[in-house]
Amino acid sequence: MQPRSQILIVDDDEGITTLLREYLARFGLESHVAGDGVTMREQLAAHRIDLVVLDLMLPGEDGLMLAREVRQHSTLPIIMLTARSNPYDRVLGLESGADDYMSKPFEPRELVARIQTVLRRAGRPRDGACDHTRSDVIRFDGWELHREDRCLTSPAGLVVALSNAEFRLLSTFLQMPRRLFSRDQLMEQARGRTMDSFERSIDLLVSRLRQKLADDPREPNMIKTVRGAGYMFNVQSVQGGAVWLN
Repeated sequence: MQPRSQILIVDDDEGITTLLREYLARFGLESHVAGDGVTMREQLAAHRIDLVVLDLMLPGEDGLMLAREVRQHSTLPIIMLTARSNPYDRVLGLESGADDYMSKPFEPRELVARIQTVLRRAGRPRDGACDHTRSDVIRFDGWELHREDRCLTSPAGLVVALSNAEFRLLSTFLQMPRRLFSRDQLMEQARGRTMDSFERSIDLLVSRLRQKLADDPREPNMIKTVRGAGYMFNVQSVQGGAVWLN
């Protein structure tokens, strides 16, 4: 029997956490609850969490700080669920490593749909290790992207964590290296659907991917900025199986 996906809800509003636990259970999702960063860490240590639903406004450490902390050592999917709904807050959430962002008030069924989508895209080994026996490895300039495991390995052999959006952005670049992509094209691919037109969000996503690829933001060699047009993935060679976006 397939184990149920385990969701960690990090929110200090007991009304919301109770509602979500009951609602998610209808769809076969097992929920755990934390009201602050300390309890969140305890729950992450106690359970094999598959996805975090994270509020921004929390007592003590806020959601942005906690998302950055998780993203430093894990590719664990994060959906931010918050009353902050302006474009700047959305960008901050994405920059902190969130895979999706929903504003309160929200429709519970939509949240379930987004959880299911993110979990589907995040399918990978639970320990985060790359399986080097697979044949679906894309190699470029000393780097390796393991498509099925969604792992990125550096030329030095280090495993680099990628969020779902970063994985999809890199996959898009690798499908057509040295092609010029507009910001709208990249955002649609990286997020899996057309987003609002707040252009800076794709710029921040590109900046995050540059950091993961050790591409100097002052003089980037791998992800080139074409002023007024978009971005180009400037690699010398791409080898391996085709990269497919799910």
